Amino acid sequence: MESDKTIKMKNEIKQVVDDYIFKDWDDKDVRLSSLFGSNKDLILIHNMGRQCPYCTMWADGFNGVLDHLKDRAAFVVVSPDSPQTQKAFATSREWKFKMLSAKGSSFNKDMGFESKDEAQPGVSVFQKTRDGKILRVAKDEFGPGDHYCVVWHFFDLLPNGANGWSPKLKYEK
Repeated sequence: MESDKTIKMKNEIKQVVDDYIFKDWDDKDVRLSSLFGSNKDLILIHNMGRQCPYCTMWADGFNGVLDHLKDRAAFVVVSPDSPQTQKAFATSREWKFKMLSAKGSSFNKDMGFESKDEAQPGVSVFQKTRDGKILRVAKDEFGPGDHYCVVWHFFDLLPNGANGWSPKLKYEK
């Protein structure tokens, strides 16, 4: 098995980014630089908001691995929803991770996850340098069959795969 140091990430980048400002659930400003806490690394999820069943499914999955992720890096989910909408939806789903609103910000557009025509979910990984600069060191898009949601891999084992299935915001019990 190769060591982690020899594996080159396909989406590795080195981009200095601004110290963007988000809104928390109390509508207070939160700077990107503060999201690292005592960590050097930050995993930031670009979520499209409560209207997206795919983003909801990915977020449901993050809930289960949150402690593992936070043991290695800071973790946050950012969506374009207002803080109030975000709080109500996240509470209804019992999500445990920190969420922030990018509403009114150019953050998702600047990171390449939003254009005037469409938005795309994904992940950006940031690193804080000793001199306080924030580098985006990796990024990837989310989509059906990606490595970030285990559901697709289970469906791959079925004789007909996902067979046209798509996630829903709510399932009948």
